[in-house]
Amino acid sequence: MIEAGFALLFGLLIGSFLNVCIYRWPRDLSVVRPRSYCPACQAPIAWYDNVPLLSFIILGGRCRHCRARISPRYPVVELLTGGLFFLLVYRYGLSANAFKMCTFSAMMVALFFTDLEQRILPDEFTVWGTVAGLVFALFAPSQDLFAHGVLWIAGLESQGWITNLAAAVLAAGVPAGVLWLGGWLYSKVRRREGLGFGDVKMVALLGCYLGLQAGLVTLIFGSIAGSVLGLGYIKATGNDPATYELPFGTFLSGAALIVVVFSKQLFGW
Repeated sequence: MIEAGFALLFGLLIGSFLNVCIYRWPRDLSVVRPRSYCPACQAPIAWYDNVPLLSFIILGGRCRHCRARISPRYPVVELLTGGLFFLLVYRYGLSANAFKMCTFSAMMVALFFTDLEQRILPDEFTVWGTVAGLVFALFAPSQDLFAHGVLWIAGLESQGWITNLAAAVLAAGVPAGVLWLGGWLYSKVRRREGLGFGDVKMVALLGCYLGLQAGLVTLIFGSIAGSVLGLGYIKATGNDPATYELPFGTFLSGAALIVVVFSKQLFGW
């Protein structure tokens, strides 16, 4: 429990950094320099105004300098990341698997909001996150019976780290391929693009960390949520379904976080 408490505090700090990434990476800005500043008046933010959650409460959700409102997304991201870190370390202990799933969850939180706000899924998360996931597969492989079953049929199940890496590649490639094929067929039938390649890269990221079975389930959950909730929102707001761009990555990352939280009930891990 003590370790989980420290994970909560660390998650709050990571959430604060994620807020910087969410704002800057879609705008092609560095997350290193300049230091944190108010988007409204550009005034630098002092360290004591940049304490996760606490500063937002003390300042009443407003910039100290110009009194512009601070987006509630900032404390939400911090609290959500901290809560996920607490849950995962409480569940898995201080382990490689906990580190892997905390990393994945942090990326899902960030991608949820970058796509919701800017309709962008930065490569810094999708591409480099997938590369990191392949590295994680070497010492924290997913408990993926589907992928290992396919590899067993192919005669590769007893090859140690090669099997774990191959399972991660398979889990990343199959859901991404399914989604790419669906997007390709849609473009041929409707004569317009209905899916960005960023979504395909994100699905590869999902499979790499969650495994083939959970990755496909996440893709299904996200697609259903996007269809039902997204179309409901379009109708409620009077937008044109033919031209309105749904943030599919937001639905995917939301589904992924649900899978992570309820993985024990859904998949036994």
